Amino acid sequence: MSKPLPEYTGDIFSAESVRNARAVDDELRELAPVVRLTRENITMLARFEHVSEGLKDWRTFSSTSRPWHDPNSVRPELLLTDDPPKHSRVRAVVANALSPKALSRMAEAFKADADIIVNRLRDRPGQDIDAVTEITQAFIYKVLPDLLGVPLEGREHMTAFGNMVWATMGPENELFAAAMQDTGPVIEWATAACQRENLAEDSLGMEMFRAADRGEITAQEASLLVGIMLSAAADTTVITMANAIRAFSEFPEQYRMLRAEPSLIRAAFEESLRWDSPSRMAGRIAMRDVKIDGYVIPKGERCGLMFAAANRDPRKWQDPEKFDIRRNNAGHLGFGFGVHACVGRVLALLEADALLGAMVREVESFEPAGPAEPWMTTIGHGPVRVPVRIRFT
Repeated sequence: MSKPLPEYTGDIFSAESVRNARAVDDELRELAPVVRLTRENITMLARFEHVSEGLKDWRTFSSTSRPWHDPNSVRPELLLTDDPPKHSRVRAVVANALSPKALSRMAEAFKADADIIVNRLRDRPGQDIDAVTEITQAFIYKVLPDLLGVPLEGREHMTAFGNMVWATMGPENELFAAAMQDTGPVIEWATAACQRENLAEDSLGMEMFRAADRGEITAQEASLLVGIMLSAAADTTVITMANAIRAFSEFPEQYRMLRAEPSLIRAAFEESLRWDSPSRMAGRIAMRDVKIDGYVIPKGERCGLMFAAANRDPRKWQDPEKFDIRRNNAGHLGFGFGVHACVGRVLALLEADALLGAMVREVESFEPAGPAEPWMTTIGHGPVRVPVRIRFT
């Protein structure tokens, strides 16, 4: 006989909970291996063992009906809400376009843009600098739309576009309502920017439409894929590198180690993904009864697999609150796992090579200049502001 599911009556998606997401999510993880949110009527898994297994087993935990699935939302209904074989067919198109060989030609352009941003900060010794808007966002919001071939006009909408897309992944609460205010111009821009006629000829975005010409996907799917990359590939990388800079300021010995051994740049990026993951959870639906430690998640139950809490699970990681670039973090969930693992991993690591590499060469140290301010959205997670002071070599 199964044990009754432990219940959590609080609102983990309220503004207060979002401000304290690490503590809230960790509390949920330690409550029990399976916890039911009574307000949301969904079941959460937050321990590394169960989250990683759930992500690997797409037949049991399906993506086709996520907790707040709305086919009429502004979120592109592709990849995230598909299972194989459809998911595999579409994913293959993106994976081919984002292969190391295909992206190698962009490495020098990324480095040039990173150098411009870092060198611009030399004129502000001793001043407070926001690592998000002035460094990581300035970089990603330049190189990603350049790569996709999106026109320059309208790129100022990228922040609002990201807020909208991420908001649609969570419940329709006050944070959702705030993200959806005055969205007409943003939707109009994003829709137009992802159309074939508005993309640069020699661009990643156009590669999606060439795949459509070959019959690998439809023209509509091509446009949706451009939109997915324009949103999902932007904010996650912005946040991960901002968190890395925050960690460099809070763990200065780790930054000194990185400067002494720049070959650890990718390890530092991966540790940032583990240390404070840019996504709190992924939604799934149970396709059969699932037994976990004496509890049963019934078939048809809407579930949340909690990335960030699992990546801080002390059952998996020793001293999980410490940022440690030499940690063996193989298997962390910051890039997802299984068939839905981040298809843009190669791109994110190339971007990290460029921006973190430029900082390691030029910046002697980072110092905190105030507390980080959280991104007020329910499923995405991370800072919208990281005040630091930079000392150059």
